[in-house]
Amino acid sequence: MRWLSRWLSRTPPPAVLAAGYLALIVLGGLALMLPPMARVPITLMDALFTSTSAVTVTGLAVIDTETVLTFWGQLVVTVLIQLGGLGLMTFAVMVWSALGLPIGITHGAYLREDLNQTSYSKLTSLVWTILRVVLMAEIAGAMLLCLSFMPHHGLAEGLWHAIFHSVSAFNNAGFSTFSAGLTDYALDPVVNVVIPGLFILGGIGYVVVGDIANRRFWRGWSLHTRLMVVGTVVLIVLGVGLTAILEWNNPATLAQYDSATARLTVAWFQGVTPRTAGFNSTDIGGLHDSTSLLYMALMIIGGGPTSTAGGLKVTTVVVMVLATMAFLRRRTEIWAFGRSIPLGDVLKAMALISIASMVIFTAMFVLIISHDGEFVDIAFEVASAFGTTGLSRGYTTELTDFGRAVIMVVMFLGRVGPLTLGFFLATRMVPRVRYPAGQVHLG
Repeated sequence: MRWLSRWLSRTPPPAVLAAGYLALIVLGGLALMLPPMARVPITLMDALFTSTSAVTVTGLAVIDTETVLTFWGQLVVTVLIQLGGLGLMTFAVMVWSALGLPIGITHGAYLREDLNQTSYSKLTSLVWTILRVVLMAEIAGAMLLCLSFMPHHGLAEGLWHAIFHSVSAFNNAGFSTFSAGLTDYALDPVVNVVIPGLFILGGIGYVVVGDIANRRFWRGWSLHTRLMVVGTVVLIVLGVGLTAILEWNNPATLAQYDSATARLTVAWFQGVTPRTAGFNSTDIGGLHDSTSLLYMALMIIGGGPTSTAGGLKVTTVVVMVLATMAFLRRRTEIWAFGRSIPLGDVLKAMALISIASMVIFTAMFVLIISHDGEFVDIAFEVASAFGTTGLSRGYTTELTDFGRAVIMVVMFLGRVGPLTLGFFLATRMVPRVRYPAGQVHLG
């Protein structure tokens, strides 16, 4: 084990975490290949794709979770979702602390990167806050979902469906044990409240949840919490409102319902889902191209830092919007709610958006070259993979093995890429040479 200790000491924490997620994906794929996991034999690519989608809490599927996987296979997917959503280091520190072992500097560095924190203080406290939030939310969600699932599927099967969907929803995974997703429960009041409640809570971030629970309303909240709450509310209003407007007369989606209440109910569920949750209560393939473009933007934005969500993150986009407004108003300082935003954060946001754009564009370009299909379907698939959302216009099953590999890489980068990027952005180097200023004409 000396080589392992030597490698861990020399390798940057984000790279170690990325390797850990990769190892979990491989182990999950091998586990799904075992005979008790599936009712029919599945290929190694099917197993690895499913494992990648579960660990990265995406939800894109090339096999039917309900008809192909057995209970044990679904249980493996559930465990992979939970580990991927919590984060490997968060789970490891929970076990470490439960055994009464101290958290060393090395483990603290890994945990700091995994939780996207800038300091080592109160890391263990944050981990146990995460555990309490996860347990309370998932148990409460499962108990409430039993009210909808048990009458249709019986006691034992209904309980399992409730547990699976509660874990999947809180972790923003989007996996479902129903072949048709949640379309059969499109108007169910419990499902329309509990499922969105779970993935909004899981996607807003544990730091935000802690601030809201423990600090005075608004004035006691940190700048991060204020930006996340305002950004989340704005995105929800835009998503739901534009879904209702764009799809109101679409017979493939909202127009199949006669009453305005039913249409608004479906618009509510589907409008909040694209921000990394991936559940569907209507036919995603039947959406207008305009709605699909809206959902692509929402999927790429994603949820909040230190959460189960993926994407660029809401605060990244908000910081860029604030920087743009400051430029247009000729301000030299960027601020919000009486607090200034450091230049380093703006540069980090710019780097994240630039790298995300390159990843998404490259993946789209490669898939368009190698596959026949509509541009919107391919672009939607890539955006869903990067945002770890899981919504699909039905193109996932049309992918070749090469196409699946591309989507797997995009899902992986969407989940762990920002960790590696964050390390290099946080590493400051003092320049030895200073050059005279030059002039560059922009715009």
